[in-house]
Amino acid sequence: AQFSHPATVAVSPDGSTLLVRTGNTTLRQVCVAAPPPPPSFAPIVVPPSTLVADLKKMRGDASLPEGKATFIVGDDEERIEHVSKNLLCVRSEYYGKMFGIGMKERDAAEITVPKTDLASFTAFIDYLCTDQLDLGEGEGEQARRALVLRELAQMYQVPRLELLCAQALQESVGPASAVPLLEAAHTTGDGRLLAQCRRYVADHAAEVRASGGVEQLRDLGVAKGLLGDALDQVAELKGAMRALRVAKD
Repeated sequence: AQFSHPATVAVSPDGSTLLVRTGNTTLRQVCVAAPPPPPSFAPIVVPPSTLVADLKKMRGDASLPEGKATFIVGDDEERIEHVSKNLLCVRSEYYGKMFGIGMKERDAAEITVPKTDLASFTAFIDYLCTDQLDLGEGEGEQARRALVLRELAQMYQVPRLELLCAQALQESVGPASAVPLLEAAHTTGDGRLLAQCRRYVADHAAEVRASGGVEQLRDLGVAKGLLGDALDQVAELKGAMRALRVAKD
């Protein structure tokens, strides 16, 4: 909107309406298009541990397999040995089916796990044994471990672990981790984490840049999204500056 000699300017409390008095009597009302609100998500709620209830299922169930399994993990074929098949079955729906009656893996002594690393898969097995989440040490490693463990939880159908990892990722967004997590969220289709990381980068751009976040950017789609966010912020700032100049005049 354009005004000839505006005398008085007032803005509604929610910023949606601008009132401008021009001359002595003319009063004009302008509705300001507000930017769309950020997407909202329900809070992540992690249910209580089911470890005790799950362990009780190991008693008196003749369908559970006998013996233990050794996992051959990753390209280096490192080993996690002597894990109870009973435990695996009652803690993971995936393993319950794998070691079920009539399945060829039921009597297998070794199980190959090719697409992960020893530390992450050890943390996964330890979670099945204890219901405790171990993300290691250091901001970057904890975020990486949470991403890998969430993928394992999805693959092996352990929903509580998946929620714990999602919660840990939400809490780990910071200057050094925001861009890698943003790219991971873009790749995996995690709308919640994507929105959180985009908002964090927009609100803490200087800190993210100082931590080397810009140099970590690899995904062109994510780069375009961040550029769009930056342009939107510039447009909002210009609009605010124009309104301020009108008010002063």
